[in-house]
Amino acid sequence: MSFFWILLTIVVLQRLVELILAKRNENKLKAKGALEFDRNGYRVIVAMHFAFFLSLVTEKVTLQRELSKFWVAFLILFFIAQFLRYWAITTLGINWNTKVLVLPNHEIVTKGPYRYLRHPNYIAVIIEIASIPLIFSCYFTAAFFSLVNFLLLKRRIRIEEDALLKI
Repeated sequence: MSFFWILLTIVVLQRLVELILAKRNENKLKAKGALEFDRNGYRVIVAMHFAFFLSLVTEKVTLQRELSKFWVAFLILFFIAQFLRYWAITTLGINWNTKVLVLPNHEIVTKGPYRYLRHPNYIAVIIEIASIPLIFSCYFTAAFFSLVNFLLLKRRIRIEEDALLKI
């Protein structure tokens, strides 16, 4: 099995485990009275991530993309994103989710990576969406999905910030 398929399998398995964790956290949060915001936007984000993986595989296989000469640097960026992602997930605990769920009378988290960054998990996603395809010279996937991801996250952050202020 090539490095591409190994890395892709690891990332897809990570996302599946994260979805299971998110669903468990969602059930706990909703049992405590959390409100969900932007269901339709969430569906678009899920579709974008699915299309990202499909585009990555299609570009890599169809255009026979090879490892970038800078693949080590891009892989290091990917690992930095993983560290940041799991630091954010661990810091938020039950409050981490792939959906926008807000508990009444919540407190804004200001520890862990949130001490330094307002949205560390989203920064990790931005780095991943760019770095994974760049490792394999999949420039179309990196550029197109970085732009789409930026636009979706810009909207989502605005909705999330509004939700945090409302409740």
